[in-house]
Amino acid sequence: MISFGPVPSRRLGQSLGINNIPGDKICTYACIYCQVGATRHYTLERQSFYSPEQIFKAVEEHLSKLQGMPDYLTFVPNGEPTLDIHLKESIRLLKQSGIPIAVITNASLLGDAGVRDALSLADWVSVKVDANDETVWKKINRPHPKLTFEGYKEGLLTFASSYKGILATETLMVEGVNDGAELLQHNASLIATIKPATAYLSISTRPPAMRSVKKPDEEAINRAYQIYIDAGLHCELLLGFEGSDTGFTGDAREDILNMSAVHPIREETMGEILRKNRADSSLPDQLVREKEIREVIYQDKKFWIRNFTRAEGIGLA
Repeated sequence: MISFGPVPSRRLGQSLGINNIPGDKICTYACIYCQVGATRHYTLERQSFYSPEQIFKAVEEHLSKLQGMPDYLTFVPNGEPTLDIHLKESIRLLKQSGIPIAVITNASLLGDAGVRDALSLADWVSVKVDANDETVWKKINRPHPKLTFEGYKEGLLTFASSYKGILATETLMVEGVNDGAELLQHNASLIATIKPATAYLSISTRPPAMRSVKKPDEEAINRAYQIYIDAGLHCELLLGFEGSDTGFTGDAREDILNMSAVHPIREETMGEILRKNRADSSLPDQLVREKEIREVIYQDKKFWIRNFTRAEGIGLA
């Protein structure tokens, strides 16, 4: 379950996902909107999960099964990728493929020089900037109790000042939480200091960890976009379905389980996985009966998610 896809990415084209955090979600945050669901293990301790050689071998084997090469190899695991103490060496090995490396991080550990050093090897890094207000940061990202808001911002600014690759930020807006004009202006001022190549504004398009999470209306989204533009940012909106043109390995069961662990699968995408792998249409129902995945309806759309029990996570009423 180390690699999955490639999946269509609204930012990176065709992206081969790398899940370097095995098992249940391990993270420094418990974001209310997280598509992976509950944070089952809340920690700041960087640790060993897979060896760099295991990750390299798994990706190499996955690439050998594909008809074409992805645009990026992307660390986007079931948790926070920088908790992996071997991240730097894994990136170094994977760069032998000649495919650009991307890492999507919540930025909470950028105060650690070792984390910054590891990310410096990546070609593209996205950092989360949902709030430039401590109260809102705690409400939307629900950070580990030992994390401080000032420490988060200091790490963010330190990394941005030295990183030589393509830096992006992402702000996910939640209605009534961080979509107010004053909050967004404050956020835009912080992002302008970071000077990303692109500042992405997004909304929840998959089932969130908290059922109460709602996307802002069109007026709020347009207002947020204009605020970011007025701050001098190159802003792009991530609002819709990225498409169903996913890669396949020839093993539909493996593809479904690997992808659903970190990326809820829409009905259209599930159809493509089954079609490309020439698998029986009853396979999703079979996996549901085996309690490997579960079916969820969100915004009138059907999704399948790995069956990690959300009620046992952090604050998911």
